Amino acid sequence: MSRHGSRASLEKEPHEVASMFDGVAKRYDITNTVISGGQDRIWRAATRKALALKPGERVLDLAAGTAVSTVELGKSGAWCVAADFSKGMLRAGLSRNVPMVAGDAMHLPFADNVFDAATISFGLRNVSEFDQGLRELARVTKPGGRLVVCEFSTPVFGPFRTVYMEYLMKALPRVAQAVSSNPDAYVYLAESIRAWPDQEELANRIAAAGWRDVKWRNLTGGVVALHRATRAL
Repeated sequence: MSRHGSRASLEKEPHEVASMFDGVAKRYDITNTVISGGQDRIWRAATRKALALKPGERVLDLAAGTAVSTVELGKSGAWCVAADFSKGMLRAGLSRNVPMVAGDAMHLPFADNVFDAATISFGLRNVSEFDQGLRELARVTKPGGRLVVCEFSTPVFGPFRTVYMEYLMKALPRVAQAVSSNPDAYVYLAESIRAWPDQEELANRIAAAGWRDVKWRNLTGGVVALHRATRAL
């Protein structure tokens, strides 16, 4: 695959996914703001609040991309590290003053039980074996620690759900054409959202991976869902 003008398949081969995100890194943040109508800022703030972070806590922000989400988490006073598989995305965020680590979600480069909390925003969907990613997040989080997964989900209102799915497949790639450095990647984005488990199924998968007390909250009518959980003791 070429570095630019490339997209991953739904098999989500890790190097394809990394290459695709390298290709969108340059304009990733502005593209997300445009295609979400500015909702991305609201979703980041909601994720920080759901984690209920305290000053001095150690937090893993997985699939952090350019670390804009890590900066948001840092407003809590917690110590936050950005981790991502795409080195191109991390390079695009080097101006942000947060620690960064390149790492695979299925084989995290951290010891057991080191984080008080962990989060992954719009990244779990891109992990080829995301159940393994959830188990890895449980491994590196302390017993009793918190998890928040912020991810695209299934709109709860039927007529809106139909309109939204049509937007994903037709309008979103056209909007991305105008602002993204790799618009083909947004065809993958639309396909991956349509294929993603709904809120209840994802909650069950999180519970099966070593987390307890799994709950979710819909944002923007279920376009996005926040799943919260606690690391099993």
